[in-house]
Amino acid sequence: MSILNVENVNHGFGGRKILENASFRLLKGEHIGLVGANGEGKTTFLNIITGNLTPDEGNISWCKHITVGYLDQFSVLEKGKTIRDILKQAFSHLFELEKEMLEAYDKMSDCSEEEMEKLLEDVGEIQDILEHSGFYVIDSKIEEYANGLGLGDIGLDRDVSELSGGQRAKVLLTKLLLQNPMILILDEPTNFLDENHIFWSKNFLQNYENAFILVSHDIPFLNDVVNVIYHIENAVLTRYTGNYYQFKDMYELKRRQLELAYEKQQKEIAHLEDFIARNKARVATTNMAKSRQKKLDKMEIIDLGKSKIKPTFSFKSARTTGRNVIVAENLVLGYSEPLTKPLNFIIERNQKIAIKGVNGLGKSTLLKTILNIIPPISGTVEHDQFLEVGYFEQEESASENTALEEIWQEYPTMTNGEVRASLAKCGLNNDHITSQMRVLSGGENAKVRLCKLMLKEVNLLVLDEPTNHLDIEAKDELKKAVKEFKGTVILVSHEPEFYQDVVTDVWNIEEYTTKII
Repeated sequence: MSILNVENVNHGFGGRKILENASFRLLKGEHIGLVGANGEGKTTFLNIITGNLTPDEGNISWCKHITVGYLDQFSVLEKGKTIRDILKQAFSHLFELEKEMLEAYDKMSDCSEEEMEKLLEDVGEIQDILEHSGFYVIDSKIEEYANGLGLGDIGLDRDVSELSGGQRAKVLLTKLLLQNPMILILDEPTNFLDENHIFWSKNFLQNYENAFILVSHDIPFLNDVVNVIYHIENAVLTRYTGNYYQFKDMYELKRRQLELAYEKQQKEIAHLEDFIARNKARVATTNMAKSRQKKLDKMEIIDLGKSKIKPTFSFKSARTTGRNVIVAENLVLGYSEPLTKPLNFIIERNQKIAIKGVNGLGKSTLLKTILNIIPPISGTVEHDQFLEVGYFEQEESASENTALEEIWQEYPTMTNGEVRASLAKCGLNNDHITSQMRVLSGGENAKVRLCKLMLKEVNLLVLDEPTNHLDIEAKDELKKAVKEFKGTVILVSHEPEFYQDVVTDVWNIEEYTTKII
């Protein structure tokens, strides 16, 4: 049974094609991975099928009575509500039915026999729906899902306005999973999840009976939960059956076959053009030349598509620091209340440290405190006198500057050509460079910010979840650049496969927290 049909969709932005004649179908129970490089149009496609964006051309049709749950990268929470309040909203339709049932009971106290019969029938139907939907075990279901994604540790009666970005993402994801829609649409759901909660989400999606569409650059996660891949490249959407690794094998084989066919055709074209050029002027051979020209005119030319600019990341080293880069004594992290017990540590020159742990315990707070961006509750932080910091913040609000202006604003002495060359090195083309930061995809935005960082001479690189929106090629290149950087690195990441063979030390924030985990 087809749940969703997309036929011949075309969509563009300015002069840039995002989707061209795209067709797509989603069958009952299919677990689809939507993949492609940064900026290829994955989020645009999701916005089109969910009705948040109208395509230039084409048809989108859902089956009747469909329920869709969509978690995008920019979902927000209503302030003034507790976590439990938000999670209960997943069952709002059931609470409405309960209210209708209770009102029916009230009406029974004063009604005719005929009305009583109708009310009893309505109440019976509602009761069946509530029981079948697990309405009377909602609280235990909320506890189960909340604990699976780490919300129980935070406290379900906590106001959502007090939560970190990662914790808010967990609330939204938990609410969505509780709704149990016929189709789940998930755009980078693991960005703010830590390792153990990614594991829980993976098990949940593997056993999910309904259909889902997943966008994720976390390849091990994606590979383990999908059975169909849709790939977007050069505005073309292509379907592959199997998991991500099977798709990669099929894609590479198809690509090699296309390249071989292209080379063969180019040789044939060159041969035909040479024959035509040598024989069209001679009376004896002019008919043969015309015949070759007809063959050439009818030939369907193989198009390899636009080749993508591959990013190349590298960080400039500033002068060497002393042995002790940062020294912390009796450092207590927090805002209005302490997040940790007193910490004493020394970060040494050329040490590469990964910081891991459950969200909300102070990983980003630790970075901002040791960089003197925010003050500690108590204790001291001392920097080496020659310290030069390059800081990549986890999330930044996108400005209305173009990518070009964003770099120029920070490096005004650079020429137009130098700025363009620097952005191109990060895998950005002219369309990206002249687009406002707020319209770029999450991955393109991250590449601009990384470009800004690469132009600065630093001896301490501080990266807070730098891989969240990056595609596979960019992620691999960033890993290589961090590995080759001749300086000190502090890295927050929820992806062990990204940092485990790069760092010298792993710090677990859970060992220092004052919170109950």
